[in-house]
Amino acid sequence: MFDSVTFLLEKLCLFSIFNLFKCTWSDDDKCRKHSHATSFQRGDLLEVPRTLFIHSGIYLGENKVAHLIPDILPNLTSDKNQINEVVTNKRLLLGVLSKTASIRVDTVEDFAFGSNILVNSMDHACKKQPLPSEDIAKRAEALIGVISYSLMWNNCEHFVTYCRYGSAASMQTDQFLEFLKSVVRDQRSVLFTVGLGLISIVCFGMAPSTALPTLLIPFILWMAG
Repeated sequence: MFDSVTFLLEKLCLFSIFNLFKCTWSDDDKCRKHSHATSFQRGDLLEVPRTLFIHSGIYLGENKVAHLIPDILPNLTSDKNQINEVVTNKRLLLGVLSKTASIRVDTVEDFAFGSNILVNSMDHACKKQPLPSEDIAKRAEALIGVISYSLMWNNCEHFVTYCRYGSAASMQTDQFLEFLKSVVRDQRSVLFTVGLGLISIVCFGMAPSTALPTLLIPFILWMAG
């Protein structure tokens, strides 16, 4: 049952955000993809496509990457050997739900998880001058440890942009919020939620748990739009 739930969560997240985040890697960036640590410099900002998102980290040298990743395991055990194992999608999803993460150091290979790596592309996208390389790496090293996680306000992009540019930001979060704005502004969302509400009433009967959302959600979307 547990495996089925996490599988469904993963697939739902994948379909809902794929179109939002796939533009993060443009065709113009393909020439800057690398997979070998020999081409990286200490303080580089590395990005890789994961199943559900674009994941970011700071290269520390000696084939090591510091990155912020959701992880439920620090809440369940103090066994360092278990915690230091590569974070699986199941651990990651449960970390998102429990709002627990860690800034950890992994090898470039474990960080990449079989994907190519894009180097410092955010410099162009953010249009900000990066801090000195050693300062970037030292900022990342100083933050290593278990922290609270927020999908919107404290994710891996917030970590790397704070380290590299001095202020935390997330383009993926901004894209998602713009998507939500477009949904609210599109008045077809009102009709869609009304339809879902009526279906729930037909399937489960008239009750406060079905009637209230059927009225309240479309009303909020109507007023917000």
